Amino acid sequence: MKERRSLLFQCLRIRLVEEKIIELYPTDLIQSPVHLSIGQEAVAVGVCANLLPQDWVFINYRGHAFYLARGGPLPEFFSELMGRRTGLSKGKAGSMHLAAPARGVIGASAVVASTIPHAVGAALAAKMKKQSGRVFVANFGDGATEQGVFHESLNFAALHRLPVLFLCEDNGLAVHTSAADRQAFSLERLVTSYGLAYFDLAEGYDPERVREYSHQAVEEVRRECRPVFLRIKTARYREHVGPGEDFHAGYRSAGEMNLWKAKDPLLHPSAITEEYRREISLEIEEAVKFAVESPVPTEEDLLTDVI
Repeated sequence: MKERRSLLFQCLRIRLVEEKIIELYPTDLIQSPVHLSIGQEAVAVGVCANLLPQDWVFINYRGHAFYLARGGPLPEFFSELMGRRTGLSKGKAGSMHLAAPARGVIGASAVVASTIPHAVGAALAAKMKKQSGRVFVANFGDGATEQGVFHESLNFAALHRLPVLFLCEDNGLAVHTSAADRQAFSLERLVTSYGLAYFDLAEGYDPERVREYSHQAVEEVRRECRPVFLRIKTARYREHVGPGEDFHAGYRSAGEMNLWKAKDPLLHPSAITEEYRREISLEIEEAVKFAVESPVPTEEDLLTDVI
């Protein structure tokens, strides 16, 4: 019961943070485009529950949930989105390039699939340094599986037996295009052809189920020092980029999304979620206040931290 409370707390915290982003977005306080994780929170929370401080996660541009699930600080998060000097990257990165190395979040990129080889490279470096027992998570959407570097990374990680967890958050969409209209291949057959163990979970709305199931995958990577593929089905409630809904675009229907929402524990308030709602809301308000009152970058900041 204690673990369930913790998982639901974290999921609700991510949901409320992103709902605050939706509220703030029309005011122009937030200076960067946002790709929201609403609907996908359980994947990040459940998987990260199995990670240790020495493990690294390479997120993509829809990375708010993983950043928060890894314990990334909230005031600096909002400051970064608002382009303030107190932000994670002093306002230079925005939402799509979040990074918090102290929390094991090693940066995102707006380029699809681009952080997958970064995870593989980091895993290779750890192996060369004989750093055993670490897990390097490459987090990506199903659209990334069509990129050439995805295939190259699977091959290299398998060939060199690297401790990489290839984590596919499968919401079935690449912007507005479904997998059926994009992919002539079977993802399972593709992955297993490289010799990787393949895990597939359909209940990506349930953080407890995600935690339990992903534990097997994470521990196989850690114990065997070999790459593993984990695919988790999920659903993106909001538009590809931005705070709104986009059912008017015609590529998906509210009806099919409602089938997923009917299973979403955050949309069925419980004593647990209601207990935490006020606490989380107060934390969010304090973080937003910190960001709003923080200074904007100056001309002198332009080239700082640039190599």
